[in-house]
Amino acid sequence: MENILDLTVILPIKSAVVRDFDEFFDKSIKSCKEQEMGFKELIIIHTPEEQLVDALNSYDFGDLNVRKIEFTNTPSYASQVNLGIQEATTKWVSLLEFDDEYSSIWFKNVKRYIDVYDDVDAFLPIVIDVDSKGTFAGFTNEATFAANFTQEIGMLTNDTLLDYQNFQSAGMVANREKLIECGMFKESFKLTFVYEFLLRMTYHSFKIMTIPRIGYKHTNLREGSIFWNYKNGSEKLTDSEVKFWIESAKKEHFFSEDRWIKYEENVV
Repeated sequence: MENILDLTVILPIKSAVVRDFDEFFDKSIKSCKEQEMGFKELIIIHTPEEQLVDALNSYDFGDLNVRKIEFTNTPSYASQVNLGIQEATTKWVSLLEFDDEYSSIWFKNVKRYIDVYDDVDAFLPIVIDVDSKGTFAGFTNEATFAANFTQEIGMLTNDTLLDYQNFQSAGMVANREKLIECGMFKESFKLTFVYEFLLRMTYHSFKIMTIPRIGYKHTNLREGSIFWNYKNGSEKLTDSEVKFWIESAKKEHFFSEDRWIKYEENVV
C-alpha cells in the first residue's frame, strides 16, 4: 500500500493573539507529523498579523512539506479555506483548525475507504468534542449510524441534514475538484456556513460518508473562536438570528454561487 496519500491539509489561521495559541498549534501540527500514513502538503493560510507571522516562521515543522500563504483580504474561515482549496494541487484536501488534532490513524483509515468506496466524494471522521481544557463534551458526525437519522447507515444525505444540523466539516477529507464544482464555502453566511455547505453537497448528489472511527478532536467553544463569539462573545447572535441563518441555509443550498444575505430585525 502506498504510504503517501495524495492529499493537502488546509490550515487557516486568523490570529496568534489568542489564549494558549502556541500549545494548541503545536498539538495540531504534531498530529500531522504523527500520521501513520503521510500526506503530500500542508498549506497554512494566514493573515499578515506580525505575531502570527513570527510564530509560523520560528516553528519547526520537521519533515512536513509546508507552504505558507499570506491572506491579505478580510479574513474569515470560509474565505481562507476556499483559497487553500484553490491553491492545492492534490486530488484530496482535508480541513484542520489550529486548535484541533487528527487521530494518528485518520489518513490511514481514509485511504482504506477510498480504495473500496471509489464513488464517495467526501469522508467525515467521528469527531470528539472537548472544551478548551480538553474535557470530553460529546461526539459529532456519529448520527449517520443511527437509523432514525439516515436512510443508508453511514451516509450523510440531504434529507438527514434538513432534520438534523449537528455535523462538522473539520477533519473532513474531500475530493478537491468536487468542492470547487460545488462552490466551496459561502462567505456571506454567519454561523451556519458549514451546515449550508453540507446541504449543498448532498443536494447536488455528492456522496458523503462517515468513517466509523474516531478521527478528529475538536476544541468546541474555545474562548475567542468564531462560534464562541456567535454564542457568548462580541458577536453574540439572538435566537431570532440563529433561526434566520438556519432557515437561510435551507433556502440557499440549492445555489452554488454565494449570494448576499443579511439579517433584518423584523425577520421572524
